[in-house]
Amino acid sequence: MEFFKFVSVKTSEAELRSLLSLENLSIYSSELLPLKEIEDDRVRIGGVWGEFTLTSHPIAGGLRFALQECPNALTWTVTTGFPPEPEVIVIHLTINRKQKEQDFLEEIEEFMEDLAAGIMKVFTPVEHT
Repeated sequence: MEFFKFVSVKTSEAELRSLLSLENLSIYSSELLPLKEIEDDRVRIGGVWGEFTLTSHPIAGGLRFALQECPNALTWTVTTGFPPEPEVIVIHLTINRKQKEQDFLEEIEEFMEDLAAGIMKVFTPVEHT
């Protein structure tokens, strides 16, 4: 399954990578709690779904995050400059299931809302004219 969230922020790939680092995790996510020190591109986190190793890797347009031990292979990207909305930040989350329980889907939506709200705190919103 896949989920999209658009955040009305104009930024660059470099700025995304700089401001959405694992070191800044507590600034842009209230749902992911670092439990250990960051090691290279990974940190042990706790959250609504339990404890996982969270990894972060640069990709074209931004970053990819993944919960390594997650049985749903939950991963998300935060990018800008590409379709479907090249002028804003796109959060794209996937899991390796075709169907899930409604409670889990609601938790994913809440998680994406939390990320979007955190990103709005870090970046300057786009002014609509």
